[in-house]
Amino acid sequence: MSVIKSIRSQLAPIHPQGYPFIGGFALVSLILFWLWPPLGWLGTVATLWCAYFFRDPPRVTPVRDGIVVAPADGRLSQIVNALPPKELDLGARPLPRISIFMSVFDCHVNRSPVAGRIERIVYRAGKFLSADLDKASEDNERNAFVIATAAGQRLAVIQIAGLVARRIVPFAREGEAVAAGARIGMIRFGSRVDVYLPEGTRALVAEGQTAIAGETVLAELRAAEAGRTFRVT
Repeated sequence: MSVIKSIRSQLAPIHPQGYPFIGGFALVSLILFWLWPPLGWLGTVATLWCAYFFRDPPRVTPVRDGIVVAPADGRLSQIVNALPPKELDLGARPLPRISIFMSVFDCHVNRSPVAGRIERIVYRAGKFLSADLDKASEDNERNAFVIATAAGQRLAVIQIAGLVARRIVPFAREGEAVAAGARIGMIRFGSRVDVYLPEGTRALVAEGQTAIAGETVLAELRAAEAGRTFRVT
């Protein structure tokens, strides 16, 4: 393997959503170089950071009925029982909720936590409060996926805009079948993802833990143990 191929193999692919931003940063950097070279170097650093932000690395997703994988990279900021948003029609009882806070240094491609069918997609406009605040779940702009598994269990994945984030981009559509770990959306830049689990589901993670989208197992929907296989997504 050549040196160039070896280097390329270590670099994560860039998601197509990032190309316009990377191109814009690069153009501004060229202008800054023309105005004053030190500013151009700062622009170059910003361009490299932008390319890093829009990385979309492959993930090895565990494949087994009943497990819930993380839909986002980041820190598990809250594991609580909370009322789901009314627009999701998940009932009026508190459900287990796992919140993942994504900083501007985390990969922002979001993935389906389970295999199933996207029953509903619900967008709601709102504020842009800091995503690590508890009230961000109710007040901030958000986009929710309600996913039904083959066993009839329903989960919700909610993309929540943050203080810096100003754009939620869904990739999947209502009625679409998705595999666990499949890409379903992205948030730009810095945000939070909430997962509402069926009543009685026990989390297998702890607050403060770092999650990897498509790989970290968050919870078990059923207690039966079976053989595990894996798939690169």
